[in-house]
Amino acid sequence: MSKRKRPDALSEEQKADLTPMIDVVFLMLAFFMVTTDLTQEADLGLKLPANVPPDPTVQLPNEHVVDIEPSGQVFLNGIPMDAVSSRTMPQLVNTLRRLKASAGDVKTAVTIMADPESLHQRSIDVMNACAQAEIKYVSFSAE
Repeated sequence: MSKRKRPDALSEEQKADLTPMIDVVFLMLAFFMVTTDLTQEADLGLKLPANVPPDPTVQLPNEHVVDIEPSGQVFLNGIPMDAVSSRTMPQLVNTLRRLKASAGDVKTAVTIMADPESLHQRSIDVMNACAQAEIKYVSFSAE
């Protein structure tokens, strides 16, 4: 019987020689090492402030957001206000008065964000509450 070679066994002539590929990789490595510029970037001369106290004259705006849900529930800065059935909204009026008094000289502004599904009457109730609290800067905003 003759010896038969296994078909998956590779002869010496069929094996791939990796030496040229390794030579090419080392040549590329040497090329990039020689051509890469490793100089440090120029100093821009920026100096960051260190331990500077905040300016005492900076006044944050005194803005408050009133959300009106489709159910008619009103939220002032995320806090639920009067009952849905309340048209005069005494809790909202008193809270807005306190917020305005605590603001001092800063103008108090209210932004009404009414859900498109909410009744228009509820927006009018909120505007009336702002008028009772003597807030003159009232605006509407979409989400």
